[in-house]
This record gives sequence, C-alpha cells and structure tokens, in this order.
Amino acid sequence: MNLIVAVDKNWAIGCNNELLVRIPNDQKMFRQTTTGKVVVLGRKTIETFPQGLPLPNRTNIILSRSQDYKVKDATVVHSIEELLEELKKYNSEDVFIIGGESIYRQMLPYCDTAHVTKIDHAYAADTYFPNLDEDEEWEITADSDEQTYFDIAYNFLKYEKIKK
Repeated sequence: MNLIVAVDKNWAIGCNNELLVRIPNDQKMFRQTTTGKVVVLGRKTIETFPQGLPLPNRTNIILSRSQDYKVKDATVVHSIEELLEELKKYNSEDVFIIGGESIYRQMLPYCDTAHVTKIDHAYAADTYFPNLDEDEEWEITADSDEQTYFDIAYNFLKYEKIKK
C-alpha cells in the first residue's frame, strides 16, 4: 500500500485544514500518480475539496467515525478494520493514503511505499506527518532533482519500508 504526501522541512502537512502551499507540479504529480487508483482519506480532508466532492477518476474511500456520514460517489467506512476489509477488493499497489494527519498515522504501519514531496521551507502549521527520516524502518529509494516553484525548492522522494 502507498501513501502520498507533501511535507515541509519539519514534516508539517497543513494549517487550519488547508495545505501549506499549492505547487502546480506537485499537484500534477499527485493527479498522475493517483488517477485510476484507490484513494483513502478522512472526512476533514474531503471537506476541503471543491464542493466536498470525491476526486474524479479514482475510487474514493473515506474513513469517518460518524455512522451516518455519506458522500456521493464514495465509499464510507467507519473503522480501520472495516477499511482494511474494503481494501482487500483492490490490488494494494493501487491504494494510496492521501490524508489527513490521523489517517496517515493510522495507516502508516500498513504502507510499504511513501511518495513524499519534501519542500525546503518551514511553514506555520498545526498538522504533521511522521518524520520518515528518523524512522529506521524507512529508507529513501528515489530522489528527483531539485525542483523550484518561484522561490520554493522541493524534491520528489520515494521512501520504502525496509524488508526485514
């Protein structure tokens, strides 16, 4: 299973239910990587999308504790156990965890690949992703050349869980 995330130099991912920054090339890479795949996200994350609608051309699975939460054209599950059962229907290589913070933290143990856009800047933030550089279970297996968007430098990194 995969996860895909954009983090700043402190592994921050958001502030006030918003992304820290929107980088067109990062958004393009996200679209190319996840289109035609399964995306798993939380209620707060989908509520930040335009009109709160699921991402087009993907299977959207939303994790929400609220039993009566429904989203048109998406599957809603209410526990990690229910989510894992639902994900058995799909090839795990086609599943991408896309946030937010609590979904990433709950699903990280089930993932073996992390697609990380690492932004060389520290933003004011209130949500964070676990620091994979400090986690000995993970290693960088691919690194793009440095990219820039105006004065923001960033890299596309691929982390993989070390097979023991």
